[in-house]
Amino acid sequence: MNDNTKRLSRLTTILTLLQSKRLLTASELANKFSVCNRTIYRDLKALEEAGVPILTEEGKGYYLMEGYRIPPIMFTESEANALITAEQLIVKNKDASLVAAFAEAINKIKSVLRDNTKAKANLLSNRIAFRYNIDNNQTSNFLSTLQLALTNFNCSEIEYLSNEKNENTKRIIEPFALYNTQENWVLIAFCQLRKDFRAFRLDKIQNLKILNKQFEPHKISLQEYFEMCKI
Repeated sequence: MNDNTKRLSRLTTILTLLQSKRLLTASELANKFSVCNRTIYRDLKALEEAGVPILTEEGKGYYLMEGYRIPPIMFTESEANALITAEQLIVKNKDASLVAAFAEAINKIKSVLRDNTKAKANLLSNRIAFRYNIDNNQTSNFLSTLQLALTNFNCSEIEYLSNEKNENTKRIIEPFALYNTQENWVLIAFCQLRKDFRAFRLDKIQNLKILNKQFEPHKISLQEYFEMCKI
C-alpha cells in the first residue's frame, strides 16, 4: 500500500470515527494509526479543507458539527455483497412491510456505491437466490410497525385470529421480541388480557394499532424467556 493510499484510508477511518464518537484526541488517533500527532493535525486540516466541519473542544478533543453526516460510500465489495445476499433473503420474507423497507434501504445504499462496486452488486443480485417461500406469498404486513412499537415501548392493540375458536379477539399487548421460523414471523408480547407473555403469529394479526401509551420495559432477556418456556 503506497503512502497516498494509506493516507486516504486513514482519512476515511478518522471521519468514520468522528461520526461514531463524541470526542477524539489527536493522541488517540496517532496511537491508533502509529503516526505522530503532527500527521494527525495535517489529516484533520485536510478534512476541514475538504468541507468537513470539525470543531475543537479546548483541552478535550475534536468532534463533528451536530447533524453532519456523510453517505456510506466506502463499502468494500465484500460488504456490498453481504448486503445483496441479505436483500435476497429479505425479498422472500412473508412480511411485506419488511420487504418494502429493506428494498428502500438497499436502493439508497446502491445509489452511493462506487460505479464499479455498484455494477458488481447488481450482477450478484441477479445471480443469487433462496428457494424457500418459492411462491413469494406474503402473509403479513406488520413487522416494521411492530419493530418500532417494540423499540419505543408503545402498547399496541391487535385483533388476533385465535387458533382454538377461529375467531377474532381484541388484545392490548406490550411487544417484547420477534423471531422468525422461516415460514412466519412470531411476536412475543405481554398480553394485558391474559396478564402473561404470549406468542402471536403475525399472519394471524388482522388489525394493528399502535397506541399513544408506553409501557415499562420488561426486565428479562429473550434468552431468559426461551428458558422459561422450557419449564
